[in-house]
Amino acid sequence: MTNLFENFTSRRIRTSGAEINLVTAGSGPPLLLLHGYPQTHSMWHRIAPRLAQRFTVVCPDLRGYGDSEKPEGGASHINYSKRAMAQDQVEVMQALGFSQFVVAGHDRGGRVAHRMAMDHPEKVRRLVVLDISPTRLMFAHTDKAFATAYYHWFFLIQPFDLPERLIGADPSYYLRRKLGGLSSGLQHFDSRALAEYERCFADPATIHATCEDYRAAASIDLDHDLADGDTRIRCPVLVLWGERGVIHRQFKPLEDWKRVADDVSGRTLPCGHFLAEEAPDATLNEMLTFLVD
Repeated sequence: MTNLFENFTSRRIRTSGAEINLVTAGSGPPLLLLHGYPQTHSMWHRIAPRLAQRFTVVCPDLRGYGDSEKPEGGASHINYSKRAMAQDQVEVMQALGFSQFVVAGHDRGGRVAHRMAMDHPEKVRRLVVLDISPTRLMFAHTDKAFATAYYHWFFLIQPFDLPERLIGADPSYYLRRKLGGLSSGLQHFDSRALAEYERCFADPATIHATCEDYRAAASIDLDHDLADGDTRIRCPVLVLWGERGVIHRQFKPLEDWKRVADDVSGRTLPCGHFLAEEAPDATLNEMLTFLVD
């Protein structure tokens, strides 16, 4: 655990599918924070300590990421389906004594949180998604502009081991280009957090696991979404996105989430893709307004 989370407790919890690394702190209502690609739980370091003044904050590494376990992908990439990744986090919260909780997810973590709200509606009280529209809608409305900006969606789903070999040739270069290209440059990232991302992403097992995450998104996750039919998210949903990012230029986040959820609110924030690091105060304020009854 880095000094980014000095007052947090570090734990490892074995779930039915993977051993999950996490940090936790605070008291009050439970709040689960899920990170995105190509990061770790460290992405929450600018707002998690302040959230811990009001909530019991749990910041895990998703399976395949950071210091969490990296199981094999399995048939049809099932072990990196958002259903499997969401199940990990439900079991983590159960192990910590929480049968109901609020979940906020950025990027890939938002997709895990979306699936969690669908599969476990009795557990998710409120949902916050940062800088995404639903996966199925994004694939269905992909055009040249989106495919160019989010080329990694289509690069990472290529069969093993093409992306693994290319990324593995220089993981730090790829990671820095990805982080800088999805935001307004690397100046927004704390050097300690950036070092953590580089440390974890240097592991070939992490590179492979994160490719499996994207392969699942383009295959078994879409099957699960299709099987949902007309099922909708029941809990209130807050949608936040960066005005300098890609999502709102190619999609309509509020309208997109209203197509799959009943109670949706949200707005744009003055930043790029990495809201919690580029605009931590604005992100925190919006989350607190939504989460504090």
